[in-house]
Amino acid sequence: MPIATPEVYAQMLDRAKAGGFAYPAINVTSSQTLNAALRGFAEAESDGIVQVSTGGAEFLSGATVKDMVVGATALAEYARVVAAKYPVTVALHTDHCPKDKLDGFMRPLVDISLERVSKGLDPLFQSHMWDGSAVPLEENLEIAKELLDKCHRANIVMEMEIGVVGGEEDGVVGEINEKLYTTTDDALATAEAVGVGEQGRYMLAATFGNVHGVYKPGHVKLRPSVLKDIQDAVGAKYGKDKPFDLVFHGGSGSLLEEIHEAISYGVVKMNIDTDTQYAFTRPIAAHMFTNYDGVLKVDGDVGNKKVYDPRSYGKSAEAAMAARVAQACQDLKSAGTKIT
Repeated sequence: MPIATPEVYAQMLDRAKAGGFAYPAINVTSSQTLNAALRGFAEAESDGIVQVSTGGAEFLSGATVKDMVVGATALAEYARVVAAKYPVTVALHTDHCPKDKLDGFMRPLVDISLERVSKGLDPLFQSHMWDGSAVPLEENLEIAKELLDKCHRANIVMEMEIGVVGGEEDGVVGEINEKLYTTTDDALATAEAVGVGEQGRYMLAATFGNVHGVYKPGHVKLRPSVLKDIQDAVGAKYGKDKPFDLVFHGGSGSLLEEIHEAISYGVVKMNIDTDTQYAFTRPIAAHMFTNYDGVLKVDGDVGNKKVYDPRSYGKSAEAAMAARVAQACQDLKSAGTKIT
């Protein structure tokens, strides 16, 4: 099937919330990790979301080009070709975009989609994330309002974040403190600023102790009940059940019961990056250690072309990452729910 249209993407998100499941949103940095994500979704019979961060987009453009818009555009165009060969529906998303990268990443990409839509085409990406967690909430919401208007005109769903995700991703570091927990006042201010859907559809990454990366047990204190509190508070004011389409960031190492509890409060998307990075790299490490004298021309020998051919270890890396994506679909209850 093709990449999701705006209408189908809206249907995907509605189905997730109504059906009590969430879509894995898999960060990719190459055509091969994209293929691994698509394969994993197909194996799990789940629709899903493929996303690229600012650093991932820059990497995709090539180490000498280093252009985030070029890399993101190239991924989107490539994905349109290969995704059509898989029996699932996939949406394309851009991950965390902080304030200092808006003009070099999110805004130009939305402009591309506005131009496409004016010609009767679908937007380049189905959703984009504005990450205003590093600026004061008032400024965060002011920028969100401007971006939401632009995204709405381009038939794009916007994602935004209130609160702070701890740990580090693409050079953005969040301290592990009370700011990891979004308050009901934050949520009410968000609804007042950008509405609850009437100004344009958006997803909300509200934080409840989330931390990027992997930490030892006990280091991260998740409180999924925070999500229930903000849904209840805003829902009571606006007369809507679970008014927010919530996003779960920094979920590596979370207990399955914590994930399921978060989904029950309206989480429709969960970002997966650290775990799939490791799943992809682990077989490559095993290949190199196992075939040490084949991948290296030791003592002037010729090595073994069959084992230093990137395809030899790339295939196992793709298969392992696909299996981890399929596992994520099982964990998030999206397995077997694909749109037919």
